[in-house]
Amino acid sequence: MRIAIIHYWLVQMRGGERVLEHLCKMYPDADIFTHVVDRSAISSVILEHAIHTTFIDRLPLSRRHYQKYLPLMPRALELLDLNAYDMVISCEAGPAKGVITRPDAVHVTYCHSPMRYLWDQYAQYHAASGLGARLAMPLFAPSLRLWDMASAARPDRIMANSGYIKARIAKSWRRDATIVYPPVDTQLYAPGTDISDEYLWVGQLVPYKRPDLAIDAFNQSGRRLHVVGDGALLESLMARAGPTIRFTRHMDFASLRAAYASTRGLVFTAEEDFGLIPVEVMASGRPILAFRRGGTLETVVANETGLFFDEKSVESLLDGLDRFERWLPQFDPATAVRRATCFSPDRFRREFAAVVAAAWADRDHHAAP
Repeated sequence: MRIAIIHYWLVQMRGGERVLEHLCKMYPDADIFTHVVDRSAISSVILEHAIHTTFIDRLPLSRRHYQKYLPLMPRALELLDLNAYDMVISCEAGPAKGVITRPDAVHVTYCHSPMRYLWDQYAQYHAASGLGARLAMPLFAPSLRLWDMASAARPDRIMANSGYIKARIAKSWRRDATIVYPPVDTQLYAPGTDISDEYLWVGQLVPYKRPDLAIDAFNQSGRRLHVVGDGALLESLMARAGPTIRFTRHMDFASLRAAYASTRGLVFTAEEDFGLIPVEVMASGRPILAFRRGGTLETVVANETGLFFDEKSVESLLDGLDRFERWLPQFDPATAVRRATCFSPDRFRREFAAVVAAAWADRDHHAAP
């Protein structure tokens, strides 16, 4: 059986690419198709597979400015010839599911999120974009939404990486989805014994993750904060930060693991689809203070592995920090570690394989005379 994995783009190693690594291990002979690839930026696990690209990869500066070619990506996907493949797995966060497969092939989609910049977060992305993008988005977004919804009928089965994304799929695509939580290599993390008085914020420094909330709240509170990440907001946030806040643009895995294990607590201001980082921090035996929306509601257990703040405001985060400080003596690191193991690679493989088996059973049922 020949298998193709469709991934939106391969230009860095983030949560979606970590899931792709596990799919590569599950299907070691699969070929990978993607819009653009930067081979220097992806892992050896992924590089072991044959990687094919759409015509987007051959366009000027596509590896840096691939998102500017978004209006061309539906056509690029539909030009892929996948007739040689018996099963297609599409990984959706950018355009991927819209490929055209053989009538007798099985197509399953693992959805990290419908394209949020087309749907529920369109206004937020539009407001944060430069002048050119603000002018272009209203022109191409309506037709892309129509294509996105129409192409959602192509997969035989859809998996969502959280209940939050299952609801977004139902709202945007009018499709049902099976929740299959992403795999987190929790065995790579361990609790530490030397706990700092410094909080931690980790992620891309982009508007929707709201690092500005953390900067402003810690400026007011005078508490210490370590910000780990890079992105368009880095310079402005560094200029805005007071003396109790420090920044690390890049951190190797050993250093990041040590930072997880020693932090007073992770401050998570993003409304994430699932959120791998809070699970990794819990696996390191440390608690979470998270915004009360998105995938963290399914991973963080209130008053056991962390607390929530209710609004995207500095005042709400400051209130959360005060409550967190009062609650912290009750926190048990072992409880956080146990919770993190609920999102193991074994569970992901088992549940992913069950959905694939159901898709094959559907195909065989429909093919029966």
